[in-house]
Amino acid sequence: MAEFPKTDRTEITRLPKRGVYDKEVIYSILDEALFCTLAYSSAGQPFQIPTGFCRIGNTVYAHGSVGAHYMREMATGIPVCISATLIDGIVLARSAFHHSVNYRSVVLFSKGRKVTDEDELYKSLEVFTNKMCPGRWDDVRQPNSGEWKATMVLAFDIEDASAKVRTGGPKDDEEDYALDVWAGVQEVKTSRGQLIPDELLKSGVRIPNYLT
Repeated sequence: MAEFPKTDRTEITRLPKRGVYDKEVIYSILDEALFCTLAYSSAGQPFQIPTGFCRIGNTVYAHGSVGAHYMREMATGIPVCISATLIDGIVLARSAFHHSVNYRSVVLFSKGRKVTDEDELYKSLEVFTNKMCPGRWDDVRQPNSGEWKATMVLAFDIEDASAKVRTGGPKDDEEDYALDVWAGVQEVKTSRGQLIPDELLKSGVRIPNYLT
């Protein structure tokens, strides 16, 4: 299937023309976003946790400490809602009411599964590390047995998902187009800045090619 099916949980009803169900579009947004929010309910109390993540196939992976309460909660298989958003621009209209943002967002539903297979564990952490910094995994020391034991990885197989996307300029009321007010889009981009070496960096260690 090229698209996720529309369900009661994922069908976009507010501005439905912005709804996207194409799997490749949804996957591309998840792959570009560095952080997501994991939302769940425990004993009637809602929680949401911002965290890094990665995607392999139709599965989202998140990792944390084995001692983290939220990780242990989600490992039991309770329903989880995951969202990720990319902001592409601030939409500046002629009226305050019609200001908006250009964005790409994904909301998906799943249940957490504790990863116990060694190959899946290794692969998920490799993909996660390289997502944060492409090429990094092969350059650093691999986790030792103690670090593996202290880390829990949760897999979230995507059950339902949809994206919502806004592009383009402002949509003003007809009478406002005559106002002497600048209108348009101010782009918003996430960029990587200069490298700041660790104060304890060993002398003579060169900056790797993947960082330059």
